Amino acid sequence: MALSTACLKKTLLMCAPLEYSSLEEMQVSMDKAKAEGADLVELRLDSMSFSHISQVEKLIKRRTLPAIVSFRLKGASKRTAWQVLRLALELDVEYVEIEFEMAFDIDLYEHKGSKSQIIVSSHVNGGKPSAEKLGNLIACMQCTGADVIKLIVDVDYITDSAPIFQMLTHCPIPLIAIAVGSRGLISQILAPKFGGFLVYGSLKGHSLPGLPSLLSLKQVYNIEHINANTKVFGLISNPVGHSKGPILHNPALRHIGYDGIYVPMLVDDVKDFFETYSCVDFAGFSVGIPHKQAAVGCCDEVDPLAKSIGAVNTILRRPSDGKLIGYNTDCEACMTAIEDALRERELINGEREVVNGGVLHASPISGKIFVLVGAGGAGRALAFGAKDRGARVVIFNRNYERAKALAAAVSGEALPYECLDSFYPEKGMILANASAIGMEPNTDESPVAKEALRAYKLVFDAVYTPRNTRLLQEAAEVGATVVSGVEMFIRQALHQFRLFTGGPAPEDFMRKLVQEQF
Repeated sequence: MALSTACLKKTLLMCAPLEYSSLEEMQVSMDKAKAEGADLVELRLDSMSFSHISQVEKLIKRRTLPAIVSFRLKGASKRTAWQVLRLALELDVEYVEIEFEMAFDIDLYEHKGSKSQIIVSSHVNGGKPSAEKLGNLIACMQCTGADVIKLIVDVDYITDSAPIFQMLTHCPIPLIAIAVGSRGLISQILAPKFGGFLVYGSLKGHSLPGLPSLLSLKQVYNIEHINANTKVFGLISNPVGHSKGPILHNPALRHIGYDGIYVPMLVDDVKDFFETYSCVDFAGFSVGIPHKQAAVGCCDEVDPLAKSIGAVNTILRRPSDGKLIGYNTDCEACMTAIEDALRERELINGEREVVNGGVLHASPISGKIFVLVGAGGAGRALAFGAKDRGARVVIFNRNYERAKALAAAVSGEALPYECLDSFYPEKGMILANASAIGMEPNTDESPVAKEALRAYKLVFDAVYTPRNTRLLQEAAEVGATVVSGVEMFIRQALHQFRLFTGGPAPEDFMRKLVQEQF
């Protein structure tokens, strides 16, 4: 089962951390990790209750995968820790992890002839990690005689992972690095690009903040094929956990043979993010809530449509000069989805509206009242799209001042959010929800009362998790045509994909993925 240090840099390993209180749970979870594709497990034995060291011996001898044996002090005595770790060395466990503060209590060079490889680890917390700080720590840890160094770094922002990538690239001996917390997820997914040889993944049903699941590492990210040349794409958003982008873009990139990866990026400050990750290999980004407007100011150039809307949902980094170019693919995606649904309804029902001496409307939206809920980035795209198609735009937003500002920009009207349910100037209006109301986990919410939906001919919901929101369910029940945010999602994603890769998108393949996965 042993894996030599010589091959560590050549082979990517996926490791499942196991932290359970009983011997039986450890054994069951080890088998589960093997079934889910783990190459090895970390047996965190400080979590296990045992009355005698023989129980630890039994677990180690029964291991079904190569293992890292670790024992964190965390209040436990050094005597117990050394008892466990020495036993692991005696039993030739593949890797034995020793905390840095204990590493000088034993001459690690004495164990160079053993089959076990020594990992010396350190938990870095308190303050923003810097490349200098981490580099100095690694130099000290290397002096212990470690075969492998492991850093567990507390991060507050996604930008705190940048010095970790620097260390992975330049560390003279194998390095394992983990950025702890939800903003550290990319430290695992992108580690192979920067020279990392081992990444951690959680078991199905046992999610851990900042760790991707083992199944997603293999099935979604295809992580064993990531290399130094892999282009990085991703969704910049907060929250980001709801995104279906990775399960759409990654298979599509593989389908056309493009060396790229699409990852979720939980970003708090977009300006800081772009300044930190300025390498051309960070090649393109989807922009989500709440950054679509702020991201405009981060772009060196902005497409005219996106500039008029005042929001971008797609940013490319131009390879020739590294400049950021902003686009808005939301507008055409949502408006064409609405128009196509209206045309289909008119065709089925024999509805034909004519004006100006019998000339058909260029758009079925023209002349209609377009009621918009939400005045953020997606709301701006809908508002400008509806205005350009000749609709009368009426905006409701919880922040009334924001609604008024957007209404002024599209020569529309803003009304207080409290008036939404009673707004009924005519029948046959169009309703578009561009707010996050009804998004998982708050699936029992809807921006409009069911009875009020009778005034609408068509209801569109930009929320796509869940696919069939409460708003859409109730709209369909009262007879409105409904358009799911999933249709907007796929249309804007197709356009993004073309921008990301510079070539055509595999539309049939991507639509099939959406049908199967969403």
